[in-house]
Amino acid sequence: MNQGLRTVIYPVGDLVNAKALFGKLLGTEPYVDEAYYVGFRLGDQEIGLDPNGHKQGMTAYWHVDDIKEHLKALLDGGAQELEGVRDVGGGRLIASVKDADGNIIGLLQSS
Repeated sequence: MNQGLRTVIYPVGDLVNAKALFGKLLGTEPYVDEAYYVGFRLGDQEIGLDPNGHKQGMTAYWHVDDIKEHLKALLDGGAQELEGVRDVGGGRLIASVKDADGNIIGLLQSS
């Protein structure tokens, strides 16, 4: 049974900056905040930051209700814009940024 995307682990080089960035994106504080791992929980989804993790990175699209607001929050948190907001058809909007560790964060707003 597919329960959807529930866990994403991002390898990070600067845990402090990554924690601030993801805190802005998620609008919450981490439930685990250790030197070896920072974990956020949003409903049933786990977002982890691992300073000792693999180096292949992860890309996922975050479904948001206000893409412009979330894009601004990420940019204000230190992310670099890769792709501004654009319509990919049927009113569905996407955008993407890159964090300080080179991980791609995608945003998606349904019509």
